[in-house]
Amino acid sequence: MKVDGKHHRTIWLKESDKETVQIIDQRNLPHEFIIEDLKTVEDMIVAIKDMHVRGAGLIGAAAGYGMYIAALEAYKSDSFDKTLQMLADKLIATRPTATNLSWAVKRQIKEMNKYGSTKEKVEAALKTAKEIADEDAEFCKSIGEHGSKIIEDISKQKNGKPVNILTHCNAGWLAFVDYGTATAPIYEAFNKGIKVHVWVDETRPRNQGARLTAWELEQHKVPFTVIADNVGGHLMQHSMVDMCIVGTDRTTYTGDVANKVGTYLKALAAKDNNIPFYVALPSSTFDWNMRNGVKEIPIEQRGNEEVKFARGWLEGEIKEVLLTPKNANAANFAFDVTPRRLVTGLITERGICDASEEGVLSLFPEKKI
Repeated sequence: MKVDGKHHRTIWLKESDKETVQIIDQRNLPHEFIIEDLKTVEDMIVAIKDMHVRGAGLIGAAAGYGMYIAALEAYKSDSFDKTLQMLADKLIATRPTATNLSWAVKRQIKEMNKYGSTKEKVEAALKTAKEIADEDAEFCKSIGEHGSKIIEDISKQKNGKPVNILTHCNAGWLAFVDYGTATAPIYEAFNKGIKVHVWVDETRPRNQGARLTAWELEQHKVPFTVIADNVGGHLMQHSMVDMCIVGTDRTTYTGDVANKVGTYLKALAAKDNNIPFYVALPSSTFDWNMRNGVKEIPIEQRGNEEVKFARGWLEGEIKEVLLTPKNANAANFAFDVTPRRLVTGLITERGICDASEEGVLSLFPEKKI
C-alpha cells in the first residue's frame, strides 16, 4: 500500500540496523503517521499487547520478527535454548485469540532446531521472519485476486452500478504485512475499474474501522462511508448492502470464525436479509485442531479503559476523554465467534470454499488426518 504516494509495509527491518525492527504505530492513526523502532523482545511484547501492531497476519509477522530478536538476545545469553524458549513463551502469551501468533513462534522454533550452532540458528530466524512476512503479503494478494471475482459478478448483476460492501473492524493492509484480507478484494476490484463503495463500521471500542479502515481507503481513493456499528442491519433491510466481507483472527477447520466483537451480529443481519457474508483469511489463520469455535476459541478480554474512554484529535494533539460515569463498570470482550452456518464462504490464498470441514479440506487436502 502507498501512504502519500510512497509504498509501505506494516513491518520491516531497519535499513541502517538489521537488528532493529520497524513498525507503523497504529495507535496514532489516522492523525499521525509514526514509525517506531523495536530493539528488544520486550519492545515487541509491548507493541503486540498494547496494539501498536494488531490484526491476525501482522501479529504473526511481528511474532516472527520477535523470535528473530529473541534469537539475538539468546545468542548473548548463557543458555541459548533456555532463553529462547522463555522469550517464545512470553510472546505467545501476549494475545490469546489470534492463532497466527503461536503459529509463527512455533514455526521459528522448528526452523532453528534444524541447525546446530547458535550463529546458524540466528541466521535461520532472520530468514524465517522474512519468509513469514513475504508469504503474508503474497497470500493477501492472492486473496484479493480470488475475492474480486465475487465483486465483479455482483457488479455485472447491477449493470455496473457501485457494489456496496460492508466491512467490520480493520482487516486491511494495516492488519497484515500488505494488501489485507477483507480489503484486498476491494482494492483489486477498484484497481480493475469496478465501481465500489464501502460501508465502514466504526468498530467500538477502539474504533479500528473509523480510524484505520477509513484512513486506508482514503489513501487508496476508494469511496467509503463511516457508520456507527449498529447501522448495518438497517442498511441491509433497505437493500443498501450487496455483500459483507470481514477478516478473522482464528477460524476452525470446520468453518467457525472468530473476529472483532460485533461480527456475529452483522452475520445474523446478513443471513436474515439474504446478503452474502464472506470471510477472508490466509491459511496461517486456520486452527487445524479446534472443531467447535464457539466453545473452544479463547476470547480475549481487554482492559475496561478501552470502553470507558475514547481517543481522538483535539487542538493539534491526540487526547483521551471519559465517556462513562467515572466509576462505571465496563466489560471489554475483544472478539466473538460467528458459526459456520452464517458464513457464505471463505476466501483464501488458494481460492474460495464453503465454511465447512469438507470445504476447507478441499482446498487444503494435506491437512486431512
